[in-house]
Amino acid sequence: METKPAELLSAPAKVSRTALFLGACRREPVPRVPVWMMRQAGRYLPEYRALREKYSFLEVAKTPELAAEVSLQPFRRLGVDAVIVFSDILIPAEAMGAAIELGDAGPVINSPVRTFAQVDALAVFDPERETRFVSDAIRLLCSSLAPDVPVLGFAAAPWTLACYLVQGGSREGFPAAKAMLWNEPQAFRKLLEKIARSTAAYLKAQIAAGAAAVQLFDTWAGELDGPTYRDFELPATQLLIEELAPRETPVILFSKASNHLLTSLLRTGANVLSVDWRMDLAQLREKFGDRIAIQGNIDPSVLLASEEAIAASVHHAIRQTKGRGHILNLGHGILPDTPVENALAFIQAGQSTPVENYSAEPGAEEIAQIPKQARFV
Repeated sequence: METKPAELLSAPAKVSRTALFLGACRREPVPRVPVWMMRQAGRYLPEYRALREKYSFLEVAKTPELAAEVSLQPFRRLGVDAVIVFSDILIPAEAMGAAIELGDAGPVINSPVRTFAQVDALAVFDPERETRFVSDAIRLLCSSLAPDVPVLGFAAAPWTLACYLVQGGSREGFPAAKAMLWNEPQAFRKLLEKIARSTAAYLKAQIAAGAAAVQLFDTWAGELDGPTYRDFELPATQLLIEELAPRETPVILFSKASNHLLTSLLRTGANVLSVDWRMDLAQLREKFGDRIAIQGNIDPSVLLASEEAIAASVHHAIRQTKGRGHILNLGHGILPDTPVENALAFIQAGQSTPVENYSAEPGAEEIAQIPKQARFV
């Protein structure tokens, strides 16, 4: 499948999207916040569903031309400020030797990793051989898009990938992973270290292919209490980012339900902290100042509300940070039943107002439009 030439994919913008995105990551002044959505390439788009009628999930993810096409769909339709490569966080697990099944219903690992011997058998893989299709998709995106559109790479953080490897799939609380952590701490630390080193190499390949920034998904970090996170996941994430040696390439760290981990998350070495809707962005900014950039944090369910409510929620989120070091995003992935026009309303609301307009306090009418679960004032 051929991607469209760059001139057709360079949607008009007054400022470079890449400059906006990287400027926000570096906490530099920007004229407006950049905005994109986690899971923006996916089931809410009819063009994605049409393509999936012809190809399986893994066929799309492992075919660079198809992965690039799916990655571009939300850019064409919505004009997002960043294009994230279409892939899955379990791709490295397969490259390490775990047999996986991937689909829209969730992952399945048929032989969960439960023993030291199984951990030892996992490979530290060569991303230019085992997962080259991801880097090739990024190269295709970079050649298809104008230079002023950033391409993002991503991977799972060590604890989150370990949850799936040990549990064998997704399950609330990941009890098998926690049991292994407590019963076999040496084996679990070894697993986290092996994931960290493999993931660093995997992301280095994505950066070499042209990724302007990379995101680590530690979706299940909130399952750990503070001391356990500090003892197990924090050293592994620090190792990953140190091994990555990102320099000019920002690292975004996403976690969910992790208010109790904020101090530790700040120590990971990430440049941007991506947070969910449970976080008060104003308090976050007050606590950490300009020490780290922030991404988030609209509740994905707000995109099921009216366009007026979406816009009010967006303006409220940006006002909390005054647009300083802020990448507007959802607090988790976009819901599959989100109307496309509501997704567009979210993007346009973020792009339509200069940062300077967020210096004043919101009026009563604006606050009244914000869905109750999104109000913090």
